[in-house]
Amino acid sequence: MKEKRLQIFVDIIKNYFGQFGQEEVEVDTPYLLENKQPTVLDYTGVIGISGIKKGVVCFTATEQLLERIMREMGEPDQSDENFVDLVGEVANTIAGNARTEFGAEFHISVPIVFRGLPQSMILPKKERSFIIPIYWYEQTAEIIIYLQD
Repeated sequence: MKEKRLQIFVDIIKNYFGQFGQEEVEVDTPYLLENKQPTVLDYTGVIGISGIKKGVVCFTATEQLLERIMREMGEPDQSDENFVDLVGEVANTIAGNARTEFGAEFHISVPIVFRGLPQSMILPKKERSFIIPIYWYEQTAEIIIYLQD
């Protein structure tokens, strides 16, 4: 994936978090991951990509980061169910906004969401994915992107 394509995701994240609070989101330097089991945080949303690109876009975050988003949204119910819904919503927002950049043939699935470590998260072993680290209010999240050209 070219740097220009990664910048699309960085911009989406900055715009998403820019709508909440006074703290600006910090997006660290993206890096390559040899496709093995990626590290996931407390909650993860996975969007399947098909069409002109094939792959996945994942958003994984700590519970504390999701709590902060909910506070900024004014959502008092910080239940496990709402964290699961929120991580799926963020993943869907990221992939949906990327679709605007990649075009109508960039098809996204409904989110698959889970708490904790999945039994398996399969990425093509001969390929590599990009990880975009995110820091906001001293909490962490990551975007995991695998797109086959």
